[in-house]
Amino acid sequence: MRLRRRTGVSALALMASLAAASTAWAQTSPTQPDPSPAPTTGSGPVVTVPAIEVTAQQLDRERSEIQPSLGATRYDFGPNAIKNIPLGDNASLNQVLLRAPGVVQDGFGQIHVRGDHGSMQYRLDGVQLPEGLALFSQILSPRFADSLSLITGALPAQYGLRTAGVVDINVKSGTTNPGGEASVMVGSYNWVQPALEYGGRSGNIDYFAVGQYINNGIGIENPTSSALPIHDNTAQWYALTKLTGIVDENTRLSFIAGGASARYEIPNRPGQIPNFSVNGITDFNSSLLDQRQWEDTYFGIASLQKSYKDFNLQLSGFVRYSNLSYQPDATGDLMFNGIAPWAKRTSFAVGTQADASWKIASNHTLRGGFLIQRERVTSYAQNAALPFVTNPDDPEGELIPGQQPVGFADGADLVGWTYSVYLQDEWKVTPSLTVNFGARFDAISGPSTENQLSPRINVVWEPDPKISLRAGYSRYFVPAPLNQVGFGSLAARAGTTAATEGTQNDPVRAERSDYFDIGLTVKPVDGLAIGFSGFYKFAENYLDKGQFGAPIFQTAFNYAYAQVKGFEVFANYDKGPWSAYANLAWSRVSATNINSAQFNFEQADLNYIANHWIFADHDQSWTGSAGVAYVFNQDSDHATRVSADMLFGSGLRTSVITPNDTALPAYATFNLSVAQKVPLPGSKGTTIRFDALNLTDLSYQLRDGTGVGVGAPQYGMRRAFFVTLSQKF
Repeated sequence: MRLRRRTGVSALALMASLAAASTAWAQTSPTQPDPSPAPTTGSGPVVTVPAIEVTAQQLDRERSEIQPSLGATRYDFGPNAIKNIPLGDNASLNQVLLRAPGVVQDGFGQIHVRGDHGSMQYRLDGVQLPEGLALFSQILSPRFADSLSLITGALPAQYGLRTAGVVDINVKSGTTNPGGEASVMVGSYNWVQPALEYGGRSGNIDYFAVGQYINNGIGIENPTSSALPIHDNTAQWYALTKLTGIVDENTRLSFIAGGASARYEIPNRPGQIPNFSVNGITDFNSSLLDQRQWEDTYFGIASLQKSYKDFNLQLSGFVRYSNLSYQPDATGDLMFNGIAPWAKRTSFAVGTQADASWKIASNHTLRGGFLIQRERVTSYAQNAALPFVTNPDDPEGELIPGQQPVGFADGADLVGWTYSVYLQDEWKVTPSLTVNFGARFDAISGPSTENQLSPRINVVWEPDPKISLRAGYSRYFVPAPLNQVGFGSLAARAGTTAATEGTQNDPVRAERSDYFDIGLTVKPVDGLAIGFSGFYKFAENYLDKGQFGAPIFQTAFNYAYAQVKGFEVFANYDKGPWSAYANLAWSRVSATNINSAQFNFEQADLNYIANHWIFADHDQSWTGSAGVAYVFNQDSDHATRVSADMLFGSGLRTSVITPNDTALPAYATFNLSVAQKVPLPGSKGTTIRFDALNLTDLSYQLRDGTGVGVGAPQYGMRRAFFVTLSQKF
């Protein structure tokens, strides 16, 4: 597998190292083109590079100079790396990211990076997308990406607000992906996934569009160990289009628009016993529950990129709308949960972002920028619950749940503003030593008003082109999600089976932390890289999320203090037809004292956690992945790609005696892929692909339904087979 890794170094130093090492992985940007188109001569025919392509490549390189990952840890996935993983372009984005070190698999298709529950930042061509509401669905697809990277560690000052990991996607264009491709994948669980993409260029205008549709019978992880889930169908579509216009050799305008819409059935667990009686009904077959969820997200980005001599600027405006709706089983939800909510949340965010770089001297490059964002989150629920009534058989007036439902509504309308500004200097102290230092200031206003000045510093030393050492420190400020539950919602539930055990509801606050990171990468031979990374984080008001009852929404809360520590080791080989990788990571996440949104928890758990350090529910001690790929007849039109990989996890946390005191059983899944090019007459490219997932048909549990903030058991997908036919045109 061609998973490529880069440690944080300056762009110039990295390019020099790569040239010396003659490796093909971890490129910062395309090769520097000649500023004017010129023919390439040799034994073959003369090839002229169009001027428009030269300008586009030049502007791509200058954009990467605005936002480099100086001193951070970067894992790059190019087109070949994505082809090597199971399902290739048809895989979800998180399935690709699971092949990077330390990325932990969780239920609902979620991932955790370096001990954080969420806090992931997603960027398209350098522009940060606002966080949305989607839980099950992922609005971005590997099919959108010309290349994508996961940036972690001690991040430079341009990265803030969401800091566990930055998923940086360079979106495909008509220049990089001319022509079209149609594909369809079919397989287990009645899976059907057609996709279509097309790109090209007309004069100075570059265009690209891609869309895919997914329909299958395993939209959410199975809550049972059975091979086939019950009531788990999903229908989803994803689309993105990009339009770029080159105004002159130093100016470019680009527009990106995309969206995702998904419909889910909530899978059922047979054999559950109802907790309440409703209208005289005392029994309900839990395998017949009909709960559904809808998730929709739409976004748009407009950017102006301008270069003048040693100054580069990208100014962007963005907008994002997100909607999440839940429909209960009117009777079943009441009988099992004591509440049946018809619930809806919406979020609308709009803002502007600017990033610039200025090479003020041969050894100094200044970078700075700002972000301003306004978000409005509305929530509304029409609920049915059972009232508490006096037990007629108890002379002391004991209260028991009645059987006649009552209705009540609750909701909220919140507006929040985010303001960020940063400035930093990349200082080449010596040819082998780079120091990147600066700071960012973040401020938020909404349910709470908070701000923080966050210093950042990274040092990278390359005593030899084959050796890179780095160390960094970052102060982080992570705002809480705006969609919080207010006191009005708790009051509306009083006197019913929907009431919470406690009513304490301190506001969820921004997380503040100190982050330290060190790393070493060596390249002993051509094509091979071996590395190590260690990290430590101490956080105040550590942010976590949980799924508490129905509907299936995530609710944020804080631990007063948390410690996150760990290390990662990796090895990558990429040369000729061979590519291989192996990663192993260890981490420990411990936290104490839940100090916000306390109404979600039982008082006994709150009391214990207030006086003890516990594991976070998303903590997994050991995480590993490995893969190998070989391409037969690599340069021919009938090449065969064979790849295999595995994922390993030592198990997330569960509660047996005290909160999160035990790990679930360890697991390892194995996958195999074969892709065959078919040289058909008149065809621009035909490929048949076969994928086998979880070859051993292992039944492994991601969650067992217990633990702090864990709502339901979830199992990984059992053995599955898929066939994909793709045709270029």
